[in-house]
Amino acid sequence: MQRSKGRPRGGGAGQESRVEPLDGHDPVPAEEAGQLRYDDPWYDALASGWGESSDDGAQAQPVVPSARTEGGAEAATADVYLEVQRSAAFQEVRRRYRKFVVPASVAFFAWYVGYVVTATTAPELMARPVAGAVNVAMVAGLGQFLSTFLLTWAYARHARLRRDRAALELRWDTQELTRGVSGGAS
Repeated sequence: MQRSKGRPRGGGAGQESRVEPLDGHDPVPAEEAGQLRYDDPWYDALASGWGESSDDGAQAQPVVPSARTEGGAEAATADVYLEVQRSAAFQEVRRRYRKFVVPASVAFFAWYVGYVVTATTAPELMARPVAGAVNVAMVAGLGQFLSTFLLTWAYARHARLRRDRAALELRWDTQELTRGVSGGAS
């Protein structure tokens, strides 16, 4: 619940003439507060969506923020990223990623589809009791949850042992290269 800081309670219908900051500095007049400009590349972008109406009722064109670059720094940075993407280290990280993800995804999808197909085509098999009131369908359903957690653990372990260090080194190298292109200002 917010405190009122001594202000009267009400619907807020009154016109306020000052904007009260929360950091303890002097209040800023409302006229000046509306004219503040932040050095934010997304400042000019629409906050609520495309095509807000302007004051005259016409549909306003969306404003796309412009990139703040000096000369060819943007092209040089793009060249750095293309160079890194073509490098053997990047290709090795991608190869290790695909080597785990593709077979794991295929196996998990096959296990899931097998469970669904068996449940719909062989209900007598799924209804077979295993222990007391627990049947094959319940065990297989719980197996779905267990396999999800095991796959998540295996993915995290594989990433930690086989890809994270190489990807971090690539990230550092890329940052150093882009820092050199932009003249050390980043």
